[in-house]
Amino acid sequence: MSGLKAINILFGTNGTGKTTISRIIHDPSAFDGCGVTWRNDRALEAHVYNRDFVERNYSPRLKGIFTLGEDTADALSQIERARSKVGELNEQITNLSLVLGADDNSSGKRKDLVEARVKFQEDCWLIATYHREHFRDAFKGVLNSKAKFCDRVLFEKGANKAAVNSLDDLKARAQTVFAEDVSQIDDFAIPNSEEILNLADAPVLQKRVVGKEDIDVAALIRRLNNSDWVRQGLTYVEGPGVPCPFCQKAVEDDLLVKLNAFFDEAYLADIAEIARLFDAYRSYSEDFLRAADSILASGNSFVNVEEVRPLIERVRSLLTLNQRHIERKRREPSVSVILEPINEALASLLSAFGKSQHETARHNALVENLANERNILTEEIWCYLLNDNERMIGAYMTRKGDLDAAVANITAKIAGKQADLVAAQRGLAALEQTVTSVQPTVTNINATLASFGFTSFKLKASGEREQFYLIERADGADAHSTLSEGERSFITFLYFYHLVRGSTAASGLTTDRIVVFDDPVSSLDSDVLFIVSALVNRFFKEACAGNGQIKQIFVLTHNIYFHKEVTFDIRHGGSHPPGKATFWTVRKVNGASVVSQHQKNPIKTSYHLLWDEVRSPNNATIQNVLRRILEYYFTILGGCNKQQVINHFDGQDQVACASLFSWMNDGSHNFVDDLYLVSDQETVDRQLRVFRDVFTKMNHEAHYIMMMHIKESADADGD
Repeated sequence: MSGLKAINILFGTNGTGKTTISRIIHDPSAFDGCGVTWRNDRALEAHVYNRDFVERNYSPRLKGIFTLGEDTADALSQIERARSKVGELNEQITNLSLVLGADDNSSGKRKDLVEARVKFQEDCWLIATYHREHFRDAFKGVLNSKAKFCDRVLFEKGANKAAVNSLDDLKARAQTVFAEDVSQIDDFAIPNSEEILNLADAPVLQKRVVGKEDIDVAALIRRLNNSDWVRQGLTYVEGPGVPCPFCQKAVEDDLLVKLNAFFDEAYLADIAEIARLFDAYRSYSEDFLRAADSILASGNSFVNVEEVRPLIERVRSLLTLNQRHIERKRREPSVSVILEPINEALASLLSAFGKSQHETARHNALVENLANERNILTEEIWCYLLNDNERMIGAYMTRKGDLDAAVANITAKIAGKQADLVAAQRGLAALEQTVTSVQPTVTNINATLASFGFTSFKLKASGEREQFYLIERADGADAHSTLSEGERSFITFLYFYHLVRGSTAASGLTTDRIVVFDDPVSSLDSDVLFIVSALVNRFFKEACAGNGQIKQIFVLTHNIYFHKEVTFDIRHGGSHPPGKATFWTVRKVNGASVVSQHQKNPIKTSYHLLWDEVRSPNNATIQNVLRRILEYYFTILGGCNKQQVINHFDGQDQVACASLFSWMNDGSHNFVDDLYLVSDQETVDRQLRVFRDVFTKMNHEAHYIMMMHIKESADADGD
């Protein structure tokens, strides 16, 4: 139930759960799943009158009820000041508690803390969402909860001391360190190009290799520049006298000797060097390219194939070209050759290989110490996130610090005020004990009993210091076990009424409280029901005024007459303003109690329902409605003679009035076909007018105005 006010009236038939509601208010802890929420979390004393109260308290000895006496005006003034001090402290604690907020963090500074945390969680979750793809493993264990991720951010903020690295570096390392089934990659040796470079500088390549200069044929060979041609031709000369391979004449022995002398040992040594150089260059080139191709085909993920392949092809092309240059030198030793520059191409290729080899070594080192590397990388990733979001995190930390300080400060103030309140309450209790007595309650209850004719029994103070009440007959005999049910109900209600005003202890009389009445009029006759209603209405006035001890009242009943009595002032704008009351009905639906709130009082007598029909007339039934109202009000309650009423009219109005009273005598007791005929609108309008005139002419127009809900200004205009 929500939206409760000072007065709360619940109507329900027996068995719908009204008593259970009163029991929950009395002791919420006795019912699993049920609870009572207090305004500003300040629980008040709950006084509940139900059959449990009767069974608990109706005994041979009733506990005495202490009330404030009238010993001295000064003592009462001191009590009022002490009570005022208690009220001020309660109000201060309430105000501080409002600023602090409820325990469920739904208000105040506590709510601000929660809202700041929720906002921070959302901001942190954006970080997780943005980096989830690359750093999922670093976020392991906190990606399933915004709160957990936020807690991890705050933890790292206070504990992370890792180095700061670039995002690209962290992403690259994460691919290896956090890869599944990660293993070492086979390393490779960088091909040796030193011999190739050394061979390229061989002096013989640029040297013109020719024969011996002091042979007389040397001048001719030099002039013709055909030493290579001559040398090659000598290989075809079989000996002296054999036809020359060039001119086909017999070779003279002397010429053959001179030609062989021309190509001496130095020449042959150079030729051998050129041949060796050619073989070596080709061999080293093949080894180098073979090694390079092997690296390219190794599948090493750190070898950038797209980058390395063109570099290898460039080196291959230059090596092939240089081999051709050396081959030419071998064929033509007298030709000076210069090899293509290959240093730059080799350097680029070897640099690429070196970079790949470094990354491979780094990867393998990570794999060898994977667990430690994962921890290091995880810390570095969180460090990066902290630095990248430093402003946002710092703003939250500042806000949280301010709110935490405010909460701690207010909590300390509340604790101090509560200590002051305990001291003030003790002082008030001490003052109350000096001027309290159980005797005024006895006097008041006995006076009330006597005023309503209950003279056969009364209460008597008894026991040590007269702290108990006995119920006795006029002759002093015990009356506890001989009272009727109605007498027992009435005296128990009076006892409860005074208990609400006092206390069974000598202190605690001035505390704020709420009062619950659960069917207090069972087994009571109408006279006693009236006084019970009047006493309940006194509580209503105090609760509506808001300046007494009674702050809120609940009335639960199934008795329509009692309901009508206690709601009279509310319905008719008396001392209980409608804005201070709520109306509820309690029904049993499928075994469960259902409590429904109503904007207006939902419980009406049949007489009130008839007037509802007059305010919204139905031509088919209006005549019968008008008849029943006139019969009940004027004949049954008023004892009027119908002819007296008819004589107040003339002409057609008299006929209409007579017809209404005729219906009273016939229509309500006989089956007449005309009774169910629908009258025309003119006839209905006349009957409604005559109906009102009956009240006017019989001096009961005020009742008509009240029941028709007509404002006085409108009534004046209508007359």
